[in-house]
Amino acid sequence: MNVAVKGKKTSAPCITSSLTTSLLKMLDTISQWVGDIPPIDQPQRYGNKAFRDFYSRFKEQGERIMREALPEEFHPAVAEIAVYLQESFGNSTRIDYGTGHELSFIMFLCCLFKIGALKQEDSAAVVTQIFNRYLSLCRKLQTTYKMEPAGSQGVWSLDDYQFIPFIWGSSQLQMNPKISPEMFCNEKTVNDNADDYMFLSCIKFILSVKTGPFAEHSNQLWNISGVQSWTKINQGLIKMYKAEVLHKFPVVQHVLFGSILSIYPATEMVYYPPSGTDMPPLSSKNPAASSFLTSKTVQGKLPFNDVVPSMSNYGKMPQNLPLNDSLANVSKMPQGAGSIDHVAINRNSSSVASRSTNISCADERHPAMSPLNPLTVSSFPKCNISTESNNENRK
Repeated sequence: MNVAVKGKKTSAPCITSSLTTSLLKMLDTISQWVGDIPPIDQPQRYGNKAFRDFYSRFKEQGERIMREALPEEFHPAVAEIAVYLQESFGNSTRIDYGTGHELSFIMFLCCLFKIGALKQEDSAAVVTQIFNRYLSLCRKLQTTYKMEPAGSQGVWSLDDYQFIPFIWGSSQLQMNPKISPEMFCNEKTVNDNADDYMFLSCIKFILSVKTGPFAEHSNQLWNISGVQSWTKINQGLIKMYKAEVLHKFPVVQHVLFGSILSIYPATEMVYYPPSGTDMPPLSSKNPAASSFLTSKTVQGKLPFNDVVPSMSNYGKMPQNLPLNDSLANVSKMPQGAGSIDHVAINRNSSSVASRSTNISCADERHPAMSPLNPLTVSSFPKCNISTESNNENRK
C-alpha cells in the first residue's frame, strides 16, 4: 500500500474495480446510520451514549451489508471478516477510538486480499478511495459522538486517533517539489492541498478540532516538519508505528485471529521489492495473491467451513494453543500455518476469532500485515522520528 500510492494524489484517477465501488457504498451506508442516530443530550465531555445504538445496529446488520458488497463466492468468509470491520469503528463500552481500531480495519482489508476478493491492481484504490472513505467516516463518528481517544499520549502522540494516514500520506508526498515538509505547518498550504494528500487532510482535521499554537498541541508533528525530506519522514513513521503501535501490548492485546489471519507464525516469505519498483507482488510464492478459496483446500473442504456465524463464544481462546507461553515459544510450534490443521479456530466452539492474551504480537513474523506490507523487515526498537536538520532548520 505504501508503495502503491508513492507520489500519487488522492484525487488522481486509478483502477476502480466493481468490488471497490461496492465497498465504498457499504461505507456510505454505515455513514448514513450515523445521521440516523443523532447524539443525545448528556453532560459528559467524551463518550455520547448514542454511539452504542450505532454499534448495536452495525452488529445486527453488518454481515448483511458485507454480503451485499462481496461476490457470492466469498460469502463463506463473511462471518469472520465482519468481526474485523465491526472492531474498526471503536469500542462500545468505553466509547473510544484509537490506533488499535484503525489496525482492525487494516486487517479487514488484509483479509480481503488474502481471500482474493481484492487484487494487487486494487492497491492504489484501496488507499486513496476505500481507506480515505473510512477515514472520513471515523472523523464523523469522533465528532458526532465525542469519542474519547484510546490510549492517547496527549501532546506527545502523533495524533489522538490515527496513524496509518500519516504513513501513506507521507508516501503520497514523496517526489513532490512543491510541498516540502516544513510547509505542512502552514494553514494555507494545508487547506489548498488537503483533498489531494492524506497527510495534509489529517493536519486540516487537527486544526479544526484543536486550538492554540500548532507546536504546543501537536508537538510530534511540529518536530517532524524539520525533517529534510518526505522519504525520511515516511521511513521514520514506519519505525515509529512498529514501536508505538505494533509493539505495545495495550494495543495488540485486542487483536483478533482466525482462519484467515492465523496466530501461528507465517511460513511463507513475503516479497520485499528492490528500490525503484512501483508495485511489489504480494508474495514471492504467490505473486497473484490467489485466494484461500483456490489455494488452501484440504480434503475438499475450504478453511472457511470451520468458521461458524454463531458468536456465543466470541472472544474465547482455543484450548489447544500454548498462550501461556511467550511468542518465542509459539515460534517453536509445528510449521504449516494456513493449512486446515493449523488454523487458530477452536472446532469445539463457535468462536469466530480469538483474542491474544499474554502474547506480544509485535514480532515481524506476525502474518496479519504480511500481504499488505511491502516494507523491509526490521526490529522493533523504541524510537521516535529524529531529525537530522540543524537547529536553524527547526521552527
